[in-house]
Amino acid sequence: MKKITVYSMLNCPYCVKAKNLLTQRGVNFETIMIDDWVDSKWDDFAKKSGMKTLPQIYADDQLIGGYTQLAEVDAKDQLASFK
Repeated sequence: MKKITVYSMLNCPYCVKAKNLLTQRGVNFETIMIDDWVDSKWDDFAKKSGMKTLPQIYADDQLIGGYTQLAEVDAKDQLASFK
């Protein structure tokens, strides 16, 4: 089983879509809300991932990507490997 982590914000529609998709597929995940992060923490995080958008989804500390990439994994029926 892979540890799935979703970095998210309130009022982020793609964050909601990603979490809903994982839930529908029965994948357990941890959500880390970044609403209260200071700008410097967000900047450092974005530099590490190379992404400046949310959600950012990780499997065992490896970046999957955002909602679009997660949906691509799902389209290939590979989300079952995350369980």
